[in-house]
Amino acid sequence: MFREMRRFKQQISEEECIRILKEQPRGILSMIGDNGYPYGIPLDHWYSEKDNRLYFHCAKTGHKLDAIAACDKVSYCVMDKGYRKDGEWALNINSVVVFGRMRVVEDEDKKQEICTNLVRKFTDDEEYLRRELTNAFPRVNCLELIIEHMIGKLVNES
Repeated sequence: MFREMRRFKQQISEEECIRILKEQPRGILSMIGDNGYPYGIPLDHWYSEKDNRLYFHCAKTGHKLDAIAACDKVSYCVMDKGYRKDGEWALNINSVVVFGRMRVVEDEDKKQEICTNLVRKFTDDEEYLRRELTNAFPRVNCLELIIEHMIGKLVNES
């Protein structure tokens, strides 16, 4: 159902893909938008090892939710900051592309877990977390990306 990587020697392991998803703060979510046009937006994410899913937060209305309601198939791309080998100018970048189905999370306890982990990905400020859960949580929607296929690649820019 999903294509094999053409340049398979550059493919990275599933463990490396998961490491990148856990460590990197954001990626680009791509959907089918209005009038069949692609719609890609940057989003923060949290990868849950417990259930092998990606989670996001968003507003309760908007283009993203309309696109997902029309077609729940999405892709999400994350890349690391890259590195240079000593004496080389080229940047080596690891990227991960996830394909799957997106759905709105309805369970309030799960939403609180998602929002808590998203905040903790960026800060250990418990007071900030408490304020966010008190003030912003009632206005938030959470999304769950059920992973159907994931592939990663090491790219050298030279």
